[in-house]
Amino acid sequence: MSSFSSDQPKLQRPVRVDDLIDSRLMARLERLDIVSRKIFSGRVQGERRSRRRGMSVEFADYRPYSPGDDLRFVDWNIYGRLDRLFMKIFLEEEDLSLMIAVDTSGSMDWGTPNKFEYARRLAMALGYIGLINHNRVSFCSFGEAGGLQRLSNLRGRRRTREAGEWLLNLQPGGEGTFDEAMKTVAHSRMGRGVMLVLSDFLYKDGYEKGLRAVAGRGFDVFAVQMLSPEELDPGANGLSGDVKLVDLEDDEETEITVSQKMLAGYRGTLNRYCGGLREYCLRRDITHMLVDTSTDLDVLLMEYFRRRGLLR
Repeated sequence: MSSFSSDQPKLQRPVRVDDLIDSRLMARLERLDIVSRKIFSGRVQGERRSRRRGMSVEFADYRPYSPGDDLRFVDWNIYGRLDRLFMKIFLEEEDLSLMIAVDTSGSMDWGTPNKFEYARRLAMALGYIGLINHNRVSFCSFGEAGGLQRLSNLRGRRRTREAGEWLLNLQPGGEGTFDEAMKTVAHSRMGRGVMLVLSDFLYKDGYEKGLRAVAGRGFDVFAVQMLSPEELDPGANGLSGDVKLVDLEDDEETEITVSQKMLAGYRGTLNRYCGGLREYCLRRDITHMLVDTSTDLDVLLMEYFRRRGLLR
């Protein structure tokens, strides 16, 4: 499936980090955190409690002393009462990584609201949630002429502006490089944790190889499929008659006559395509989310993403 375009008014791109995420939204995001359905082992001690038993700050249980155990963790109060040695067990804190992959191919630069700008704003909001919760946050983009672009291993609120400026520098255009980008991410050892792919998933070569590359590689993967209102229902804006469509990625032109029958056929094709993506993700333990870019970002984050188990 491919994304086609007719002429649209020139879009004014955001130029400041505040254009991506304002103070009002930042205040609301302070209450949220990223959730993984899986428990991951991080590379450094972090803020996230895990089910692993280690030596951190939160007490979990006791176990009998074994020769060679560190005597600093003996509970001497219990020894005084029972004359037996017991070791304190603590919940180990683990590091969670958050990888946000943004599709910058030509098909994303379309729609009202624009899919590319919506993806950048969502990436900024999700990245901010990860940063303020001391997760290890990385970004990558794919689809530009330069191939895969990365910004890796940010942590802490102070890195918010750096993340925002990187997103502001992204430019849409070119054919998608989804398969190769996902293979690179899968083998780059960027960490294990939650991975979000923000894309319309409209690739002429398909999405299967790319998603297969990251599934089961230590990532809890969320495929966030973004489509504009015009793509979801082109008839809603009164589209009719003879129209010339131009592919946004390779400039291929197609002339069609828009009719109610054609629109019904289009909707059926779109539903089958999105349903096929959803089924493919389900079989590989990937969470698929279909997002209309007209959805208010607050509603998407505070309600939809929380219901789907990505945020809490």
